[in-house]
Amino acid sequence: MSQTAKLYRMVTPKHICPFGLRSKDLLEREGYEVEDHQLSSRSETDAFKQQHDVETTPQTFINGQRIGGYDKLREFFGKGTAGQTGTTYTPVIAIFSVAALMTLGWQFASGNALLSLSSLLHFIAISMSFLAVQKLQDLYSFTQSFITYDLLAMRWLRYGYLYPFLEAYAGIGMIAGLPALWVAPVSLFIGTVGAVSVFKAVYVDKRELKCACVGGDSNVPLGFVSLSENLFMIGGGLLMLIA
Repeated sequence: MSQTAKLYRMVTPKHICPFGLRSKDLLEREGYEVEDHQLSSRSETDAFKQQHDVETTPQTFINGQRIGGYDKLREFFGKGTAGQTGTTYTPVIAIFSVAALMTLGWQFASGNALLSLSSLLHFIAISMSFLAVQKLQDLYSFTQSFITYDLLAMRWLRYGYLYPFLEAYAGIGMIAGLPALWVAPVSLFIGTVGAVSVFKAVYVDKRELKCACVGGDSNVPLGFVSLSENLFMIGGGLLMLIA
């Protein structure tokens, strides 16, 4: 016999509470029948909060006991904190994985060998383009992190704002097959400066920093992944020159 839970959540024409939806989904996945009480106006929501002496909605009640909001409901079911917490490599893994799959799809569609120097160059180019987009979403936030460890950006702050555009140019130039002398020097330059900067900050100065490689608001730690990004740029530049 299924158990019943009462859920009070805010659903108005202008706002549907995402945590209310998450609470409802969690309860249903845990086998509960949900009495879904939708608070359809700000005044109705405020009256509910005053009646039950709570500061937020949603609120879940099970067997007459108030469990609380979404976080408390997760705790009640023995689940961890929702969302990403602390440092994570997830953004980088996602970018490199999709870039690799796109490269394989590209090679397959064009009838070329799946694994070749050409596919490696395309993988590097797609990865660089994706990483540039992450930075370009919020240049100020990106530079706030970047200028704390990049040796050139420390001395010339404007380089921090130019960097994502140079990275995008190099990646797109590789994809477009532009002449090597137009693209390779840019990729080699930003990759070399970046690699030296990361190596010094992490392995010489032993600083613990967040990497700006996927944007300034990420929790990716500065280290091997950041160094790999720069080595990819160097490798891409060299491949263009020798291909």
